[in-house]
Amino acid sequence: MASATEPDEISRRSLLDLLLSGSLLSFAAAVIYPVWRYITPPPVSESATSSVVAAKVSDLARNTGKVFRFGSRPGILIRTAGGEWRALSAVCTHLQCTVQYRPDLEQIWCACHNGHFDLSGKNVSGPPPRPLDQYEVTVKGDDVVVSLKA
Repeated sequence: MASATEPDEISRRSLLDLLLSGSLLSFAAAVIYPVWRYITPPPVSESATSSVVAAKVSDLARNTGKVFRFGSRPGILIRTAGGEWRALSAVCTHLQCTVQYRPDLEQIWCACHNGHFDLSGKNVSGPPPRPLDQYEVTVKGDDVVVSLKA
C-alpha cells in the first residue's frame, strides 16, 4: 500500500489507454482537417475593377460570344444576331461553373447541369436559382468596354 508521501504512479494500462486515445485523436484530426479544407472554399477578395476592355469589335462576329476576365471572375460578352452587345457574369448561379454562349440556341448555357439563360441573363431552364449578373457595354472606337452597372 502506498503511503501518503509517495506520488501517485500511472499504471501501464492507463498509460497505454492515454497513448491510444491520443493517437486516435491525432489520426482523426489528420483525416478530418484535409477534408474540411477541401470542402470549404478559400476566401476570394473581390477585385476593385469597375471596367475592362473585353474585346475588339472586329474580333466578335454576329451571333458569337467570348468569355473574358472581369477582375478575378469571368464574364461573357455576346454579340447577338442583330448586332447588339450584351455582357453578363459568366459564373453560373447554381454551382459557379463557367457558362458559354450557344449560337445554335441563341442562349447562354451551363454545361455542369444543363442550365440555360436567355440573352438578358434570366434563367429559363435547369437548376440555376437566379439570373446572371448584367454588365454595361459601351463601344469606344474598336474597343468593347464592359463595366459594372451603376
